[in-house]
Amino acid sequence: MKQYNSIIVGGGVSGMTLALLLAANGRKVLLLEKAPTIGGGLCRFYKKGIPFDTGFHFTGGFVGTTTLHDMLTVLGIRDSIRPIFLDRENSNQFLFEEEGRMLSVPAGREQCCARFESYFPAERAAVKRYFQMVDRVIEATPSFDLRKISISPDPLDEDHVTLQHVLDSLTQDKTLQAALSVYCMCYGTRPNEVSFANHARVSVGFYDAIARVEEGGDAFIRAFRSAFKQHSIEVRCNTTIKECLDIRDRKVGRLLLSSGEEVTADECIFTIHPHEILKILPRQHFSKAFWDRVASFGSSNGFFSVFGAIDSVELAADAAPSLMSVVPRADVNLLMDPEYVGPQALAIFQSQELVRDKAVRVLTAFEPSYFQQVAFWKDSRVGCRPEAYSVYKELHASSICDRIRQVLPEYKDSFKMYDAASMLTFRDYLSTPDGSAYGIRQKVGQFNLFGKLPLRNFYAAGQSAVLPGILGAMLSSFVVARSILDQQQYNTYVSKRLCN
Repeated sequence: MKQYNSIIVGGGVSGMTLALLLAANGRKVLLLEKAPTIGGGLCRFYKKGIPFDTGFHFTGGFVGTTTLHDMLTVLGIRDSIRPIFLDRENSNQFLFEEEGRMLSVPAGREQCCARFESYFPAERAAVKRYFQMVDRVIEATPSFDLRKISISPDPLDEDHVTLQHVLDSLTQDKTLQAALSVYCMCYGTRPNEVSFANHARVSVGFYDAIARVEEGGDAFIRAFRSAFKQHSIEVRCNTTIKECLDIRDRKVGRLLLSSGEEVTADECIFTIHPHEILKILPRQHFSKAFWDRVASFGSSNGFFSVFGAIDSVELAADAAPSLMSVVPRADVNLLMDPEYVGPQALAIFQSQELVRDKAVRVLTAFEPSYFQQVAFWKDSRVGCRPEAYSVYKELHASSICDRIRQVLPEYKDSFKMYDAASMLTFRDYLSTPDGSAYGIRQKVGQFNLFGKLPLRNFYAAGQSAVLPGILGAMLSSFVVARSILDQQQYNTYVSKRLCN
């Protein structure tokens, strides 16, 4: 029977981060991934030789010595991750279709504040106050400093009020409210559900500067794989935990893997969706209250995505990435309601890729989607879908292509779709329970599944634990690593890697 110090379940960015952190501090690590390869939503796929990003398109957090910068530095992979900033005047735009109004959002919090003040001159005080509140949340959040992170930091006042409550207290201008809350679609929770604090923590990176990464999520995966070779990390794909065995004094002694092998470990950390964790945990060792709480977590939205390219040599030569958020109505709560019927929000992201030394302009459009929209075909699998689903997917993809050509008329004759994906596609390719993009909805007052579980050597991390997205997923792993390791060892390691 093989013995490990740490077994990590889930090979996405959170699992890879935790594996590297623990192994770099002398622990023998086994990383389990249900899918055929590690990386999760970071993985790219190829059509006609063109690379497309599955779930990781852009992020914030690359400006200055931010938390993301510090985490990549501590992990020793910062130099392998090369950001390409959306730094042109019109690189990041909000199109409010109902008003026929386009807002260009610059990089930098001060610049964003000034630009919104110019767009909404009658609401300057509200805009200024909003960005002051964002600044206060960031300054008061200890987890953004890797030396001060904690499993249970003291909550801020802004953790107890919704984003919508704050917006209503600042302004009654619905378009301004929508402009300040549109980044909710980048973490999958409505303004009337998410705390203002978590909205600020996620959005601040986008305000500071949005960037894509050269070679997309594959750059992260290669960097982690390379770093793994320097440590005692064993990776097993197509493998998960089948059963927990030998449980004594609320501690698991052995784990039966889906491969049939039995292993032991000092601790086991789950970085997967909380509902998937419940499928593995032995229910008799947990209270009904715990079980019901985790089972009640609602999933974030997913996306119906269209992947395409621009068949134009002239347009393909433009290497600058860009993002357009199409907002059909100035009511983000309504647009993110699963029951909403009407024109959907749409994000259109463009970047340049080199395919056999030829520049290709790649375009990905993603429309918020909810699992109930495809639940009728939930028992089907890739390659075995019924005809009705194929018709739904084809019509939906065609509709999105029409909208792309409508809002970007310069692409009317040059845009070509290469593939499309529904939430069922994402569910099956990424081995997630329902294809949601951001794990659970991060609702105000919700006690997420994070840190040590009732079984004493089991832990939970991942984007459903602290914050959604790559920043939150990685940060949760640093917090759990600090809990597992001796605090002095963790602090010494982090300080040494950050050179202070």
